[in-house]
Amino acid sequence: MRPMTCPKLLLLTGVLCLSGCVQVGPDFEPQRVAWSEQWSTQALRQASAAGAAPDARLWWRVFDDPVLDALIVQADAHNPGVQVAGLQIMEARAQLGIARSGGYPQSQVIGADALYQTRSSRSAEGNPRPSSFWQYSAGFNIGWELDFWGRFSRAIESADAAYFAAEANREDVLVLLHAQMAESYYALRTAEARLRIARDNAALQKRSYEITERLFNSGETDELDLQQARTQYLGTLSTIPEFESQIARTRNALAVLIGRPPGPMPELPDISAKEAVIPLIDRAVLQDVPANLLLRRPDIRAAELRIAAQSAQIGVAQADLYPSLTLLGSIVWTATSLAGTSGGAALLAGPTLNWNVFDHGRLTNAVRVQDARLQQLIVIYQDAVRQAAREADDAATGLVKSLERDGILYDSALAAKRSLTLANALYREGYSDFQRVLDAQRALASQQDAYLVNRGNAVRDLIALYKALGGGWHSDQPVLDPATRDQMQQRTNWGNLLSDAARPAAVSAIPKQKGANR
Repeated sequence: MRPMTCPKLLLLTGVLCLSGCVQVGPDFEPQRVAWSEQWSTQALRQASAAGAAPDARLWWRVFDDPVLDALIVQADAHNPGVQVAGLQIMEARAQLGIARSGGYPQSQVIGADALYQTRSSRSAEGNPRPSSFWQYSAGFNIGWELDFWGRFSRAIESADAAYFAAEANREDVLVLLHAQMAESYYALRTAEARLRIARDNAALQKRSYEITERLFNSGETDELDLQQARTQYLGTLSTIPEFESQIARTRNALAVLIGRPPGPMPELPDISAKEAVIPLIDRAVLQDVPANLLLRRPDIRAAELRIAAQSAQIGVAQADLYPSLTLLGSIVWTATSLAGTSGGAALLAGPTLNWNVFDHGRLTNAVRVQDARLQQLIVIYQDAVRQAAREADDAATGLVKSLERDGILYDSALAAKRSLTLANALYREGYSDFQRVLDAQRALASQQDAYLVNRGNAVRDLIALYKALGGGWHSDQPVLDPATRDQMQQRTNWGNLLSDAARPAAVSAIPKQKGANR
């Protein structure tokens, strides 16, 4: 084969250098929401305080509850939603690998064939004379479309952003999971506390019912007092099965969240028979101003990354409007078994230019489709930021108001307890009728229950505030658990991708430049 001359080599080098230097389509611009830069509300200022501990990534440690800590660790390791989110990261990694392959020759074909031929001919005497032979051929074909307009680099840029979005989606799943775990756990503790109060009040009302029953039987009171006492006692007694059902349902929900079927949970002892602690924490500890935390929420980052991925798709579509240059090459070897013939080899190479000049309308509208999708994602992102701000302010307002009610309801419960004591004393002395005792018992049960419900609401609003500001996205668990990695590795060759999945996912970043490939 003749060596390539210097001018030809320089020309080919120049062509390859130009390849990929031009990118059509818009470059991604990080999103900015003007009002969010200095955004805050009075409720957020009242409900939050600056501090270093606990880290917002592990905000549930503010409750200092080892049972909750252990449940969250198990949820991170076994929750199906987290597992699916990790598998979606692996899918995005594989998609990124597909996109990157566009930077190499897109077509490489090795072919070989053998052909047996039989022909009949006649001798000089006119007799038939068969002849047969084998014909062999083998070849290697390669085609490399040069990335003049950035079709392949834009596709890599899009897949890269989609990969980061998958990581952000997993972090968002963790945010929601940790908030749901804490909310369910303290919903259980609240139901257990309400059950204890219902049982205490039922026992108190049962004693009153028994006293009125004895008085009625002795003729010292009428049947009205007896029936009123019985009605109130049975009404309170009827709330106990509902609380027990609520406790069972919440325990089942916690079991499913940590990847178990409903059933006994030894790490979650039944404390309904004693004091169920519902903590009261008056501030959310934040390591940054709410506006910055808001924009760092995993779902907000994922929405921005989807914009980055779609922005690159416009460039992919626009590249179809321009001609494509492909370098083609073939090496072919042929041989036959026919006497008097010899084999041969040939090298074919050259460029080919393709330009779909008569389909401009379809290609132009394909670009418009991608642009419309981009604008949709921008609007969705802006609305997601607004919704996040609403969630944060709602949670902060709820926390502030629950804290205001806490002291009032506590004093009200004490007053109701004192009122019952006085009503019982006046009734025994004959200075009041039994109705005042019943009213005092009803008020005591109502105020004690309202106090516990408000405490539960305060905890729920605190959890919602941390969730609204994107706290709780961290987990020490790997992206894929060992059993899943082994199963996938035995089924398919994943190379080193599954090894990378043995480590916790890093914080997903927003690509700031074109093709910020990992």
